[in-house]
Amino acid sequence: MREVLIITEPEKVKVLSEETRFRILQLLRQRPMTINELSDALEKDRTTVYRHIKTLEKAGLVEELEAHGNERVYSRAARLFLIKADPDESIEKFRQAYLQVEAEKLVQILEKAGFRIKNRAELVKLAKKVLDEVEINSQPVLKRISQAGVELTEIELFHLLNMLVFMQSCELCGKAQEARGMIEDD
Repeated sequence: MREVLIITEPEKVKVLSEETRFRILQLLRQRPMTINELSDALEKDRTTVYRHIKTLEKAGLVEELEAHGNERVYSRAARLFLIKADPDESIEKFRQAYLQVEAEKLVQILEKAGFRIKNRAELVKLAKKVLDEVEINSQPVLKRISQAGVELTEIELFHLLNMLVFMQSCELCGKAQEARGMIEDD
C-alpha cells in the first residue's frame, strides 16, 4: 500500500463522490476488510458492496490483499488520498460540499484549541474560499506530480502542500489578515 495517492482524474473523483464508495474507503482506513465485513458495517447486501468494491478496484483506489477460500480481503490502495481534480461540472457539487466540510473542521480545530472566533460563519466562508483558491491554483503542480508517478510519504505531502500555499501567499495576504482578525487567543 502506498502512503499517498494524488487523485487528479475527474473520473476517479466521480467514483469517490458516490456515498457508499466513500464510506467503504472510510471503513478500509481502519483496517482491511472482506465483503461480508463491509456489508455488515454498511448494512447493505453483499452484491451491492461487491459492485462498489469492483468499481473502486478498477479505479485503482482499492486492492485485493489476500483470499481465504471464496472470501477476499480488500484494502485501500493508499493510506491517504489527496483529491485534486480539475473542476468539472459533474463533480463540482461534491467538491464544494467537501470543501465546506473541511472548512468547518478547520474552524472546529481552532475552537477546540481554545481560540475564540468572532464571526464563525464568516470564518468558515473565508476558509472555504481559501481552500478552493489554493486547490485550483495548485492543480498544475499536483497533476504533474501525479502523472509522473512520484510517490510521496505523508511528511513529503505535508511539506509539498505547505510549499504550494507559500507559492500563493502573496495573493492570499489580504485573506490571511482577514482570518487573523476573526480569531482571538483567549
